[in-house]
Amino acid sequence: MSAEIGRSDFDRVMVPNYAPVNMVPVRGAGSRLWDQQDREYVDLAGGIAVNALGHAHPALIEALTEQAGRLWHVSNIMTNEPALVLADKLVKATFADKVFFANSGAEANEAAFKLARRWAHNLHGAQKHQIIACSNSFHGRSLFTVSVGGQPKYSEGFGPALGGISHVPYQDIAALEAVMSEHTCAVVLEPVQGEGGVIPASDDYLRQVRALCDKHNALLVFDEVQSGMGRTGKLFAYMHSGVQPDILTSAKSLGGGFPVSAMLTTAAVAEHLAVGTHGSTYGGNPLACAVAGRVLDIVNTPEVLDGVVQRNALLVNELEAMASEFGVFSSIRGRGLLLGAVMAEQWRGKAKDIQVLAQEEGLLVLQAGPDVMRLAPSLIIDEADIAEGMLRLRNALQRLVG
Repeated sequence: MSAEIGRSDFDRVMVPNYAPVNMVPVRGAGSRLWDQQDREYVDLAGGIAVNALGHAHPALIEALTEQAGRLWHVSNIMTNEPALVLADKLVKATFADKVFFANSGAEANEAAFKLARRWAHNLHGAQKHQIIACSNSFHGRSLFTVSVGGQPKYSEGFGPALGGISHVPYQDIAALEAVMSEHTCAVVLEPVQGEGGVIPASDDYLRQVRALCDKHNALLVFDEVQSGMGRTGKLFAYMHSGVQPDILTSAKSLGGGFPVSAMLTTAAVAEHLAVGTHGSTYGGNPLACAVAGRVLDIVNTPEVLDGVVQRNALLVNELEAMASEFGVFSSIRGRGLLLGAVMAEQWRGKAKDIQVLAQEEGLLVLQAGPDVMRLAPSLIIDEADIAEGMLRLRNALQRLVG
């Protein structure tokens, strides 16, 4: 790539809906990244919980290049082998009977919400259309998904809001029960609320939500775009509680960095998304499905899933030690390798400052709002990279506190 292209060119040629950091990465290997100046970074951001196997994993390169030499795209007037193989693997590994493929988490959620309403319309009539979601959730950037997400900063200024959507506080079962009725078609939630602050739902809460959905004949939709594909130490986060949804969405880690998403559901629900009711030009693309299939093969093993739990312990121990030493964090929460360090009262609003200082120290971390530093590294990150990343974070915190 031309060295004449750099960060300043973003402002010249790109729509300003992003504010990229002041470096441009050009290559990666494992949990390390290098920028245009060949400066190295430890990556604990993982492309926002996407790079499940790190950067340039040999098995994914092999899967992609092998498929690239065979078949790229055929459209959905026919199917293809990688899509069928991936769907079969997902069905065998989860509660689901049927799979729909798309390209992003938002598209998978859009399909899930449309399916929920179509199911209710077909079985119970147009009046059963209410979708209940949790405040401060995140389900994507399309008009439908930002409306369900319930964060005004993402939905305001785009015209009238979509109707038939209600919001209740996360993990408040009484509030949910108060708004559910015969008009409710679905309850949508993240088993681990990601952008809302890395907050895991309790098993008891999920069981109670399932019971309310059953009582009101409503579907339970789990958005596992961020928490799925091994991120929490189980293939999907719902498996910790044993509470099965009617619909589940997956993206991010599913492709390990290649754009792909999936909506999983039961046969009884899936039949309502009949021919012509929904679609995606690139959904089930052979390249994407070949890569995702290889990701699933690697992630869905005891070695990787148990390793997530072990790496969680290493990171939590280090973060808790820093919380005690510097007083910057009040608590460490999350599950597996989706972790949030909550800013202490006097440091509220400073998560961005930590992100900036960490980058200067050669470390990539994330935010989950202004008050939570978020980590979502590779599921197979080396212990040496964890140690080096924590050393660089310590340096950043020392600079923060002065």
